[in-house]
Amino acid sequence: MHDIPCVIFAGGKSSRMGVDKALLPFGGSSLACYQYKRLQKIFDQVYISTKDKKFDCSAKLIIDSFTIYAPTPAFLDIFKKFDQFFAISVDTPFVDIKTIEKIIETAKNNPTKNAIIAKTDFPHPLIGIYRKSILFLLENEIKKQNYKLNQILKKADTLFVQFEEEEPFYNCNYPEDFQEALKKIC
Repeated sequence: MHDIPCVIFAGGKSSRMGVDKALLPFGGSSLACYQYKRLQKIFDQVYISTKDKKFDCSAKLIIDSFTIYAPTPAFLDIFKKFDQFFAISVDTPFVDIKTIEKIIETAKNNPTKNAIIAKTDFPHPLIGIYRKSILFLLENEIKKQNYKLNQILKKADTLFVQFEEEEPFYNCNYPEDFQEALKKIC
């Protein structure tokens, strides 16, 4: 069990999915609750960042108080509670313990970095560790209405952790992606 808090980001619009993907049935519960339950086996503390209470499990929530549907403003609410946390998107249910542990170990060996983020052919900004030292930059970018995490990470002192396998980073953005993910858990 890892003592760094884990925060599942589930407060998005799900515009590409067409319905709230966090509430889609997955593995015997909603996708968000599936993530919550499985990550409780890895982390001492697991929370869901969301705009409202909508889940069918008794998950600990961090309410995103912003009206903007982007993960970046939610960081401000999360950093009121934690100095650092492991971020994971609700729609990446195959990020495994090996991947998580590699990111955590890299973070331990690089204590001054603002963010330690998974990368394959491209960065995965919602799979990694964020530290409160990035807060000033986040606040400034939000004031400029720049909510794009990849752009912010380029300005931050970010360490990208390279992974060769794409499979753990499979992302359910569209209905066909979700149907493929359902086949993988059967």
